[in-house]
Amino acid sequence: MQNLSERSKKVLFAVVQSYINNPDPVGSRVVTKRYPFGLSPATIRNIMADLEEMGFLSQPHTSAGRVPTDIGYRFYVDSLVAEGIHYSDLEILQGLYRRLETLKNDIDMLLTETTKSLSLFSHYLGIAMSPMSDMTTLKKINLLKHQSDKVVVVLFTDEGMVKNKVLSIDAEISQKDLNRIASYLNAEFSGFSFDEIQLRILREMSKEKIKCDSLISKAMKICQEALYFPYAALFVSGLSEVLELPDFADFKKIKELSRAIEDKHMILKLLDKLSESTGVQVLIGSENSMHELQRLSMVVAPCKEGDRQIGVVGIIGPTRMHYEKAMYIVENTARFITKVLAGR
Repeated sequence: MQNLSERSKKVLFAVVQSYINNPDPVGSRVVTKRYPFGLSPATIRNIMADLEEMGFLSQPHTSAGRVPTDIGYRFYVDSLVAEGIHYSDLEILQGLYRRLETLKNDIDMLLTETTKSLSLFSHYLGIAMSPMSDMTTLKKINLLKHQSDKVVVVLFTDEGMVKNKVLSIDAEISQKDLNRIASYLNAEFSGFSFDEIQLRILREMSKEKIKCDSLISKAMKICQEALYFPYAALFVSGLSEVLELPDFADFKKIKELSRAIEDKHMILKLLDKLSESTGVQVLIGSENSMHELQRLSMVVAPCKEGDRQIGVVGIIGPTRMHYEKAMYIVENTARFITKVLAGR
């Protein structure tokens, strides 16, 4: 973190907080009136000019006040983390807990409701990622005949997810055959991650014994297709909440946000990378690897069940974000989901 004098730090924080509260460039007179630093407007103006020269502030127009840059926000966020988050709102936490507590047995429903709650309480975009396939453990598989040449596969996981898939099969396979196949697969693969099962299937299918046993061969093929989920699921809520913010009066920003949401693969890659960290992570503007997110900020935290990472929750919003509140909400939501899953 770049060193600033105490005076400069106070003025920077005053500009950041004023701009977060009101999206108008902040002038020296505003800082003088709102913050009793005992400094004249001229002194504050000089400090703000120095902060601009150092890259912490920028001036949209020569006659206007100043706004924080990504570097300015980063200094502010790093200072919040170093000094500890002082924001607290028990009403928000109780509202979150009430909305999420009853959904502990279905992680997909839990994460769907989590994104809605995150958006409701932050007024930003709520996001969540379910576990990747290497983290998803099979509990049980059910196979139900659907039409003459289709089977509905229902997968239950140890993480509380229920996944459905419709696959094509040979018309001569009966429901009785499917029941036998399901029993075999449950006996062989229950308790293994999807990735581990895929590797075991490839090994087993290379054996002559499997090739000779028609039913087991069909079982392996069905299981291989059923477990193919190349990406984790991404849950997103609250686009209408975000678009009401004055930051999105610019149509270009709306398009960037829409493109980012549509590019789920890139967001999932980013979240998967962030899930390896501990605690709350904040990416500000240009720090985002996705071009569409480079005028936005992201606050995320991993959720765990024991030592296993079982998802990520977070918020996407403008760089003019109430960071302290966002970090407080995301951190406590991740903690609560972790606690809920541990107590199942």
